[in-house]
This record gives sequence, C-alpha cells and structure tokens, in this order.
Amino acid sequence: MRDRETDQGYEFDRGTAVLARSGEPSVFDAELDGGWRIGKGINGGLLLALAARALAAELGGGEDGHSDPFSITAYYLSTSTAGPAELRTETLRRGRTVSTGTVSMLQGGEERLRAIATYGDLDRHAAGDIRTSATPPNLPPPEKCVGAELAPPSFVEQAELLSRLDLRLDPDTVGWAMGAPSGRGVIQGWLRMPDGREPDPLLLLLAADALPPTSFDLGIGGWAPTLELTVHVRAKPAPGWLRIVHSTRNFADGYMEEDAEVWDSSGRLVAQSRQLARVRTQR
Repeated sequence: MRDRETDQGYEFDRGTAVLARSGEPSVFDAELDGGWRIGKGINGGLLLALAARALAAELGGGEDGHSDPFSITAYYLSTSTAGPAELRTETLRRGRTVSTGTVSMLQGGEERLRAIATYGDLDRHAAGDIRTSATPPNLPPPEKCVGAELAPPSFVEQAELLSRLDLRLDPDTVGWAMGAPSGRGVIQGWLRMPDGREPDPLLLLLAADALPPTSFDLGIGGWAPTLELTVHVRAKPAPGWLRIVHSTRNFADGYMEEDAEVWDSSGRLVAQSRQLARVRTQR
C-alpha cells in the first residue's frame, strides 16, 4: 500500500483539518474528502472527529484550555457529502477542570451535524485510579484476521473508507460476508492507520464507528446510517494497534443500538461508545 504521508501531514489529519475563518470568531472551514465515504455519505466517526477538532480549537485556547474530548454526542441531521463544510462552535461553560461547548456543521446552508461535548486534559488523569470489570476482546493476531482485500467487491464499492484504514476483522465475526451470519450481533477486529499515524483521542472517535454495522451479523443487509453517536474517551491511547468490538443487543422495527469498546496496545480501555442507527434493510 502506498505511503500516504506528505508534507501536509497524515491522511486522517488532512481529512479532519479545520481552518479558522478570518474575522469570524468560532467559525471554521473544512473540506470533506469523498475518500471517507461509507454508503452514500461521509463516515460518521470521521465527521465526529472533524467536529471535535473544531471544538478543541474553541475550548483549548489559553493556559487553562481544555483540548481533549471527554464525552461528545453528535446528532446526524442530514447526509454529509464531499465538498466544503462550515463549522460553528460555541463555548457553553469554561471551568477549571472541564469545559463544555457545541458545534454545528453545515454544507450549503443545510445543517448536517450538531454536537455537544465536554473537554478536559487527559494527561491530568493518566495515572489516576482505575477499576474496571471490562476485558479486552480475545482476537487472533492481526496477520490471522481478515483484511479489506478479502471483502466482497460489492461491499468495497460502497465503502471507500476501507482504503483509508488498515482494518483486520476477527474471522469468527465475518460469516455474514459469506452468507452465514452468526446472529450474535458482534463484529470485532484490529485497527491502525496504514500511513503510520499513531492513535490519539481524535482518532478514537473514528475508531468507534469504523467497523461494519453489527446488523450484518444479524443477517440484515443494507447500510445503517447513524442517527446519534456518543463517545466517551477514557485515556490517551498507547501507540500501535487498536482492538475494537462492536455489538448490538436489540434490533427493532428498523432501528438498533450499537455499543463499542476500543482498547489500546497496552490493554487499556481507552474509549466507549453507543449509537442509534437506522438500518436500511434490503428487499
């Protein structure tokens, strides 16, 4: 795979770059790249990371600024497409430990996404007390998992996003790709960026929405556009592969919830998420 790093930085950073608009405080411009498309629109995790970068610029200023997303919730109001986008941010509260703000993303005057988030400084909590009953997913090593090059051609055609990720899925959770879904509603695997970019809090937001929809493992074809996505970032991830597990426990009348856990190479749970998606079933 070709090296995508250039003088402009890594591909993920270019895809989530924001530029402060001159003369308009708290307004940023961005360019959505169609290479992050999944189905008919830009991937929701990439859009969340873009919105989060704008909020980091809004809330991270000054000596006491807060640059790391602790919790961010986005509502996807309409399909985002390749092309220019405008992000409008607002600080709701600036505190000593955390700050809260909102961001709205528009294209052609139509609002595509609105998010509210609480930001802080993850470095302050790096050595804090940790008590968890969660355990990382048990996965075969990446070289024994299923890469995008083995995905069905019809799937790849609808998911340009796959060319931007080094995604390796657990063979036990890809039966759906061969017409034999397990019915458990679980998909899990490894993720890293093919150009060598190491994970950070913003990349965790993409990771939380990077795997195929778990409805595939229920035997339900068709894409699952996200209506609402909440991500909790628990720590800055260590360099290396991320382990991700997505699961759903309830599909009803065309809607499902999907939970995700993201674990770093040190075995730490670094992000958790839940989203509501509308599943477009194929007839």
